[in-house]
Amino acid sequence: MRKRSFGALLAVPAWIWLLFFFVVPVGLIVYYSFGYKPGLFGTHANDKMSLDRYAEVLTPTFFATFQNTLWIGLAGTALCFIIGAPVAYWMATKAAPSRRGLLVALVMVPFWTNFLVRTIGWQVILSPDGWISTVLKWVGLGPLDILYTRPAVLLGVVYNYLPLMILPLFVAFDRVHGSLREASKDLGAGRWTTFLRITLPLASPGVLAGVMLVFIPLMGDYITATVLGGAKGNMIGQLVASQFQTAQNWALGSAMAVMLILIVMLTVAVGIAIVWLVRLPVRAHYRVTLPPEDGGAAPVPVTRTAEQQPQEVPA
Repeated sequence: MRKRSFGALLAVPAWIWLLFFFVVPVGLIVYYSFGYKPGLFGTHANDKMSLDRYAEVLTPTFFATFQNTLWIGLAGTALCFIIGAPVAYWMATKAAPSRRGLLVALVMVPFWTNFLVRTIGWQVILSPDGWISTVLKWVGLGPLDILYTRPAVLLGVVYNYLPLMILPLFVAFDRVHGSLREASKDLGAGRWTTFLRITLPLASPGVLAGVMLVFIPLMGDYITATVLGGAKGNMIGQLVASQFQTAQNWALGSAMAVMLILIVMLTVAVGIAIVWLVRLPVRAHYRVTLPPEDGGAAPVPVTRTAEQQPQEVPA
């Protein structure tokens, strides 16, 4: 009991931090979302609680921004996975073990620079006077004209969040023992079959972690959309920030923030459900029926997933 009490005390600072810097702020945002803006110079008032701000959020103007944000979030996460998975797999399985630390450090290099500075750098690169437009003019293709558009925002978020996808995928692929891939090849499976049926299912926790680390902050990003998107690449983070800073309508901004949180939670729940449904055939494939021990009882089905398979056979 003393050991358990001591272990619980170690978690107290983390619980205090989460309480004061997460639960309380989110609770205030939810509380403000039921209020209204009192006059021209007021920010919020909650003497009359209602759902009017949520009805205002669901108007076509704001709802279109939510749709655009969800599209950029899903597309950016998918592109980060498509680009990051081969890089992480190569780092974990093909690169020399002595160089993996250096490769991980190179992946972390973008984080050595401020997020805003990196995004402004892409604004300079994608501008009509940037070096890419200069090269295109030199070869006769004309200037680059994607700044302040949705593709520019998509390019920026992929660049900014790609390391957050590569790092957990690298750890997940690195933990898959090489003997499992060798056994799969010895049994006649090709490279793609081995990757899809052995490596990827075993690395699914890392894939889920990478998707979460990219999708959740990407949905609330407003710096990339402000610097690279303009009006055509508008995201909900910009609207929330403008309601708090410019319009001084904290009730409407809080309602937008709550709706954003709900959309993120719903999307993540749907994604987890899809992954669970996809893995059902894999679990059924590893279902084994044991013979009865006494000869009279019915066979006992035992489910053994790919993660529970022995990863190394001793000599």
